[in-house]
Amino acid sequence: MTVIFSKSCELGLQAVLFLSAKEKKIYRAEEVSQELKVPKEFVSKVLQILTGSGIVGSKKGKNGGFFLAKRPDQIKLIDIVEAIDGLGVFTSCVLGFPGCSHDTPCPVHHEWGRLRDEAFRMLSEETLENLKDKTVSKIASL
Repeated sequence: MTVIFSKSCELGLQAVLFLSAKEKKIYRAEEVSQELKVPKEFVSKVLQILTGSGIVGSKKGKNGGFFLAKRPDQIKLIDIVEAIDGLGVFTSCVLGFPGCSHDTPCPVHHEWGRLRDEAFRMLSEETLENLKDKTVSKIASL
C-alpha cells in the first residue's frame, strides 16, 4: 500500500503497466487479474474507469477485452493517477488540515511539499514506454 494513492489507483497503475509491457494486444480482465493476483471484479472496475478516461480501450465479444488506447510513450503515470484518484493529493494538506498553506502551514507542510513536488515531477515525466523492461521483470516475479 502506498501513502498517497488509493488501492484502486495502485491497481490502475499496475494494470496499465501490464497492458503496456506485454506483446499481446487485448487482455480479458480475468487474464489481468491472474497475472497481477487481484480479484477479477476489482480489475474490471478499475479498467472501466480507465476506459472512460481514454487511457484504456475495450472491445466486447468473444475475443474482447482491454487494451491501451494510446501508445505507451504517450501515457504518463500522472495520467493514470489523475483518472482514478484525481490530483488533489498534490494540492491538499497531507494531514487533512483545512487552510494549510505556506502562510499557515501544518506541522509537515514544508517537508511534505518537497516530497509531493518530487513525486508529481516523476509521475509527470515517466511514460509507460520508459518502464516496460522493469514492468516485465516485476510481473514475472509475482
